[in-house]
Amino acid sequence: MQLLSEQELERRKDREELMKLGIDPYPAETFPINVTAEDIHKNYENRKNDYKSISIAGRLMSRRIMGSASFAEIQDATGRLQIYVRRDDICPDEDKTFYNTVFKKLLGIGDFIGVKGYIFTTQTGEISLHVTELKILSKSVKPLPIVKRDEHGNVYDGFTDPELRYRQRYVDLTVNPEVKEVFLTRSKIITNMRRYFDDHGWLEVETPILQQVHGGAAARPFHTYHNTLDMPLYLRIANELYLKRLIVGGFDGVYEFGKMFRNEGMDRTHNPEFTSLEIYVAYKDYVWMMEMVEELIEKVTSSIHGTTVVKVGDKEIDFAGPYRRLTMFDSIKEYAGVDVSEMDEAGLRKVCAEFGIEVDHSMGKGKLIDEIFGAKVEGFLIQPTYITDYPVEMTPLAKKHRSKEGLVERFELFVNGKEIANAYSELNDPIDQRQRFEEQLKLAERGDDEAMAMDEDFLRALEYGMPPTSGLGIGIDRLTMLLTNKSTIQEVLFFPQMRPEKKVSIASDEDFMSLGIPSGLIPAIRDLNIHTIEQLKEQDVNKLFNDICGRRKKLKLEVGNPTKEEVEKWIA
Repeated sequence: MQLLSEQELERRKDREELMKLGIDPYPAETFPINVTAEDIHKNYENRKNDYKSISIAGRLMSRRIMGSASFAEIQDATGRLQIYVRRDDICPDEDKTFYNTVFKKLLGIGDFIGVKGYIFTTQTGEISLHVTELKILSKSVKPLPIVKRDEHGNVYDGFTDPELRYRQRYVDLTVNPEVKEVFLTRSKIITNMRRYFDDHGWLEVETPILQQVHGGAAARPFHTYHNTLDMPLYLRIANELYLKRLIVGGFDGVYEFGKMFRNEGMDRTHNPEFTSLEIYVAYKDYVWMMEMVEELIEKVTSSIHGTTVVKVGDKEIDFAGPYRRLTMFDSIKEYAGVDVSEMDEAGLRKVCAEFGIEVDHSMGKGKLIDEIFGAKVEGFLIQPTYITDYPVEMTPLAKKHRSKEGLVERFELFVNGKEIANAYSELNDPIDQRQRFEEQLKLAERGDDEAMAMDEDFLRALEYGMPPTSGLGIGIDRLTMLLTNKSTIQEVLFFPQMRPEKKVSIASDEDFMSLGIPSGLIPAIRDLNIHTIEQLKEQDVNKLFNDICGRRKKLKLEVGNPTKEEVEKWIA
C-alpha cells in the first residue's frame, strides 16, 4: 500500500478533475519549442523583434493569482522565466473555465506546461512572457519541496538533506539549479579530454564489462553468472588488459571512458561503481606520459575555468605544469622519516606497528609499503605531485625500472591528498608477466582477496608481441571533484549508491485494535489515509475525532461514534 500525504491526495483529485473536463494531463503530441529561458534573458533587449511569437515549455515553479490576471514562473533546462497570464487571453470565448478552474485551482507547483506568446518588460523592469496560449503537458501528483529565498536570492529553507538529495536527484536538480552546473562541468571535462585524444589521432573504443577474469587492478570484484554459457563472470575492475590486447592488434593509441566496479568500501572518495579514463599509446614510456598528463590537465582546467588555478576547499591548486616528481621511497623518507627501500617484510611490519597502522597476515611487501605511504604521505601531497618508481611487488603489470633494481616504471598523480591518475611503462615481456601473475596467486592463497588472477588469454596476446607502450588511468569522478570544488564523490555522481530506503511499516487491524480502537472504526481511519501508528499519533485530537465521526457516517459503518476521550487515549 502506498502512503499518501494530504497534498498528494489532493493532487490526484486535481488530476481526476482535469480528465473530467476533457483535458488529458499527459498528452502525447509534441509541443513545439523555439526558444529557451536563457536565450530570452540574454538576447531580448538587443533583438526585441525576434521574440514576438515564441513557444516555450517548463515546470511551473511559482504563481501569484491576482483575480483575472496572474504572474507565474516556469523553469526549463536553462533557467526561469516569468510569465503573465490574463483570463481573457487564454479564454477568448465566454467560457472562462480554463482560467478560473484549471489554471487557478487544478494546476500546481511542479506541473509541466507549454506556453505561447510574446516577450515584454514589466513596469518593474522584469523580462516576461505575455501568454496567449497555455497547455498542460504533465501533471505532478507529488509536491516539490519549497525552497525559500530572501530578496537577494539567498536560500534560507532549502532542500539540503544529503540523504534525500542523492536518493532523489531528480528533485535536487529541479529545486537546486546550481547542482546542474556540477554535472555540466563534468560533461565538459570529458568532452575536452576526448577532443585532446582525438586531435592526437588516438581511437576511442569499448571493451567488455562482463569478464571471465578480473584483472588490471588490485581490487575485489563483483560476481555474477551467465546462465546460457553456464559460467561465472565478473564486473570489470579495470579495462587495462583488453586495451593492451588492442595495442597488440596494431592500434597505436586507444582510449576508453567507462564504468568500473569494485566490491569495496564506500566513503567520501569511493563509490562501488566509478568512471575511469584509460589510454594506451604505443612506443611511449612513463616519462612521456607525465608530460602528456600535464598538458592534458592544464588544457582541461583552462578551458573550464579560464585559468589553471582552482580553488579547492580553503586551498588554491595550480594545475600548470611541470609537476613535482618524487619517488615512492623518497616520499616516505621525507614525510614519514623512515627509509623502507631496503626493508624486508618483517621490517615493514615493524614500521607499521610503530606507526599504529593496521595490517594483516595476507599483506606482502607491496601492500605494506602502500599502507605506510597512505597513512604518512598522501595527506601532504596538495599541489599536483607525481609519485614515481614503485616497488615491483606493488605493480604486477608495470615494466621493471630500466636502472633501479626492484622497482617498476610507474607514477601516480596526487592532488589535494588523493590519487587521481595512475600510469606505467607497460610490461610487455610475457615471461616476466607470467611470473608476476604467479606471485599474485601466492598472495591470493594467503588470503589477499584483491590479488590479481591469472589471465591466460592476455598472456597469449603478449606472446604474440606488444610494442613498448605507456598506459594511463584517470579517475573522472575525483578529477570532477577537484574542478568543481566538491568534497564528496556523491556530489559529482548523478545517482550514487545508497543503502535501501527504510520501508514504512503499515499497521495491521490488530495493531490499531491493540490501542483500543474498535474494529468497526478501522475502515474510517484508513479512509483518512492513516495507515501507521506513527501517523495516528501525529493527529490533532479534535480534528481526528470530528473526521472519524464524519467518515463513519459517510461510509455507513455499523458502529457508534467514539467519544473524544476515547480518541485521546488512542493517540496518547
